[in-house]
Amino acid sequence: MNLNLNLSAILLLKPFLLSLFLSIFILALLATHSQTPPHPHRLQYSALHAPSTHNATASGGLRIRPGYSSYNAYIERQLNKTLNPKLRKIWTTRDWDRKVRVFATFFHNLKQRNLLFNHSKALSIGARVGQEVAAMKLVGVSDSLGMDLVPYPPLVVKGDFHAQPFQNHTFDFEFSNVFDHALYPSKFVGEIQRTLRPGGVCVLHVALSRRADKYSANDLYSVEPLVDLFKDSDLVEVRKVDGFGLDTELVFRKRMKTKMKMKN
Repeated sequence: MNLNLNLSAILLLKPFLLSLFLSIFILALLATHSQTPPHPHRLQYSALHAPSTHNATASGGLRIRPGYSSYNAYIERQLNKTLNPKLRKIWTTRDWDRKVRVFATFFHNLKQRNLLFNHSKALSIGARVGQEVAAMKLVGVSDSLGMDLVPYPPLVVKGDFHAQPFQNHTFDFEFSNVFDHALYPSKFVGEIQRTLRPGGVCVLHVALSRRADKYSANDLYSVEPLVDLFKDSDLVEVRKVDGFGLDTELVFRKRMKTKMKMKN
């Protein structure tokens, strides 16, 4: 008797349990479909066009800043900083000793690594009022010269780093911490390689982990673009530095000329 009652109860509950299970399944299905998934094309568009450091690196690691209507407009903007009387006063007075001391440390270190010598004929590119030149002379590199859009005799002569006013193979050593100011990086590097002697050394201080100032004409996100631009030189070293907002030192050595193959 009890067995028959239990079977009857199970038979009565079966439709109810089935209905409950179906109801739960349908509610879960509706909840899932109510959350509209992102459109795959929309995701692709965002990944391609959202501005980010990653995208800049993926596109080559070097980005030229927009906004210059002409080369003259670019030069005028650079001169606005170089000719600023307040800045020039700071550079030549309270800023002078500090910068000469720091640059002297850099150059002394390069001498210890046999990358710079007392007999080197040296050029500082974008030298402003010549702190780098004074520092090289201080550590014993007497044949040193600076170049900038605005001269500052006797340490700095007038010159545009996109078209250096020097003959081919003039210098044994060239230094610059103004690569970020180059509107045409390939010309900047090309002029260095043109005026360096075979076997000569170029040292650049650049910013990779932070963006440079408002007068910069490009942003660098990796060392690869510079390595690619130095087509006639080999990368010797990459080191971390603390140089007035710049964090990376790259050392390049210009290749010696290869001998011509004898014709048959």
